[in-house]
Amino acid sequence: MTQTAYRAQLLTFNGDPAQSSNAAIFNEDGLLIVEDGHVVAAGAYASVASQLAPGTQVVEMRDKLIVPGFIDTHIHFPQTDMIASPAPGLLPWLDTYTFPTERGFSDPAVAQDTARFFIDELLACGTTTALVYCTVHKQSADALFTEAQARNVRMIGGKVLMDRNCPEFLRDTAQSGYDDSAELIARWHNRGRQMYALTPRFAPTSTEAQLEATGALAKLHPDVFIQSHVAENHDEVKWVARLFPGHRSYLDIYDHYGLLRPRAVYGHCIHLDAEDRRRMAETRTVASHCPTSNLFLGSGLFDFDKAAESRMPIALATDVGGGTSFSMLQTMNEAHKVARLGGHHLTATRMFWLATAGAAEALDLGDQIGTLKPKSEADFIVLDPKATPLLARRTARTETLEELLFAFALLGDDRAVYETYAAGQRVHRRDDARQHAAGKARIAA
Repeated sequence: MTQTAYRAQLLTFNGDPAQSSNAAIFNEDGLLIVEDGHVVAAGAYASVASQLAPGTQVVEMRDKLIVPGFIDTHIHFPQTDMIASPAPGLLPWLDTYTFPTERGFSDPAVAQDTARFFIDELLACGTTTALVYCTVHKQSADALFTEAQARNVRMIGGKVLMDRNCPEFLRDTAQSGYDDSAELIARWHNRGRQMYALTPRFAPTSTEAQLEATGALAKLHPDVFIQSHVAENHDEVKWVARLFPGHRSYLDIYDHYGLLRPRAVYGHCIHLDAEDRRRMAETRTVASHCPTSNLFLGSGLFDFDKAAESRMPIALATDVGGGTSFSMLQTMNEAHKVARLGGHHLTATRMFWLATAGAAEALDLGDQIGTLKPKSEADFIVLDPKATPLLARRTARTETLEELLFAFALLGDDRAVYETYAAGQRVHRRDDARQHAAGKARIAA
């Protein structure tokens, strides 16, 4: 196939910026060469230009910054339409808004329409891969994967498993949840760019039988993902202790059923102890930090220092609709503040790593996504430092890479994402999206 090349500022990583001062690889005048959905080369223009095939089109964007596509490690697509719903805490929020909204996904048309908007929104925010919760309905997972497949976007998702402590209209059984999940794995896992995640919602909504069945299915499919929630809220933690007496901790329940391992990702992980963190590090289980959600629901503050001490894998996530934005830039903004409240200075360089290469490595996908290295999948975004008057004014005065990235993280949102590419194809362009939205508004008027 024909090569395409992009001349711009380039940022990628070869390690964790918290562990190495040379982890960020930044080229002020860079060149990214893409062919057949993969990266051919990326680096300084002067050293990479010789690899251009004859006749290759070079797209000039030297006033913009190309970074790997963002990776959101915990997000609920059925909650798109209930984002920003008021409630005094996690459990009443679930009962009042979440469960009634998810009921509508028994209708395939609702699931399809929401999946289309959901992926539009992700791409507009520069998110090219997400670990996604669907609803208890099989058709919700089918809708997500069908939409992602049509755009050749890498998504990881799964049907939620809930066989107790939820409305009857959202309840499955240990057997039906097993059967539905097995069917969806056969249909979607590793089909194109789609991957499956076994998805018990959280321990309180699954019986011991369902968790045991999930562990059995996980053992049969060692390369599928596992996702759930743990230690998000004090009331939730107390409830779990009553439901599962005899376990050392909330996390220990999942461990008992074989649900801690590489490619297992748990949202929140706020109220853990040292043994929990040690066990997550030992099993390479990922803690997905959801700062906008944790602040919105008053759940607590993620402890970056203790996470670092334990060496447990961590990544960032929006959690929508418990979270307040689809934007990973806005998520970085809140993550920085949460860290500061805990006495930890989280640099912008590390936040960009956590949302790209760090997330990919945590998900065991470091050779495929989150990077611009040769042979990786060409998922990348183009960030515009002049996206808003304030951002333009601030970035004009930045003198270091850290200052530039910090400006994007603290002042940026979907407006800063100029273009998004998945497997080398442009799947979002900010100005085109704005024109489309304006046209729809005129028609509606």
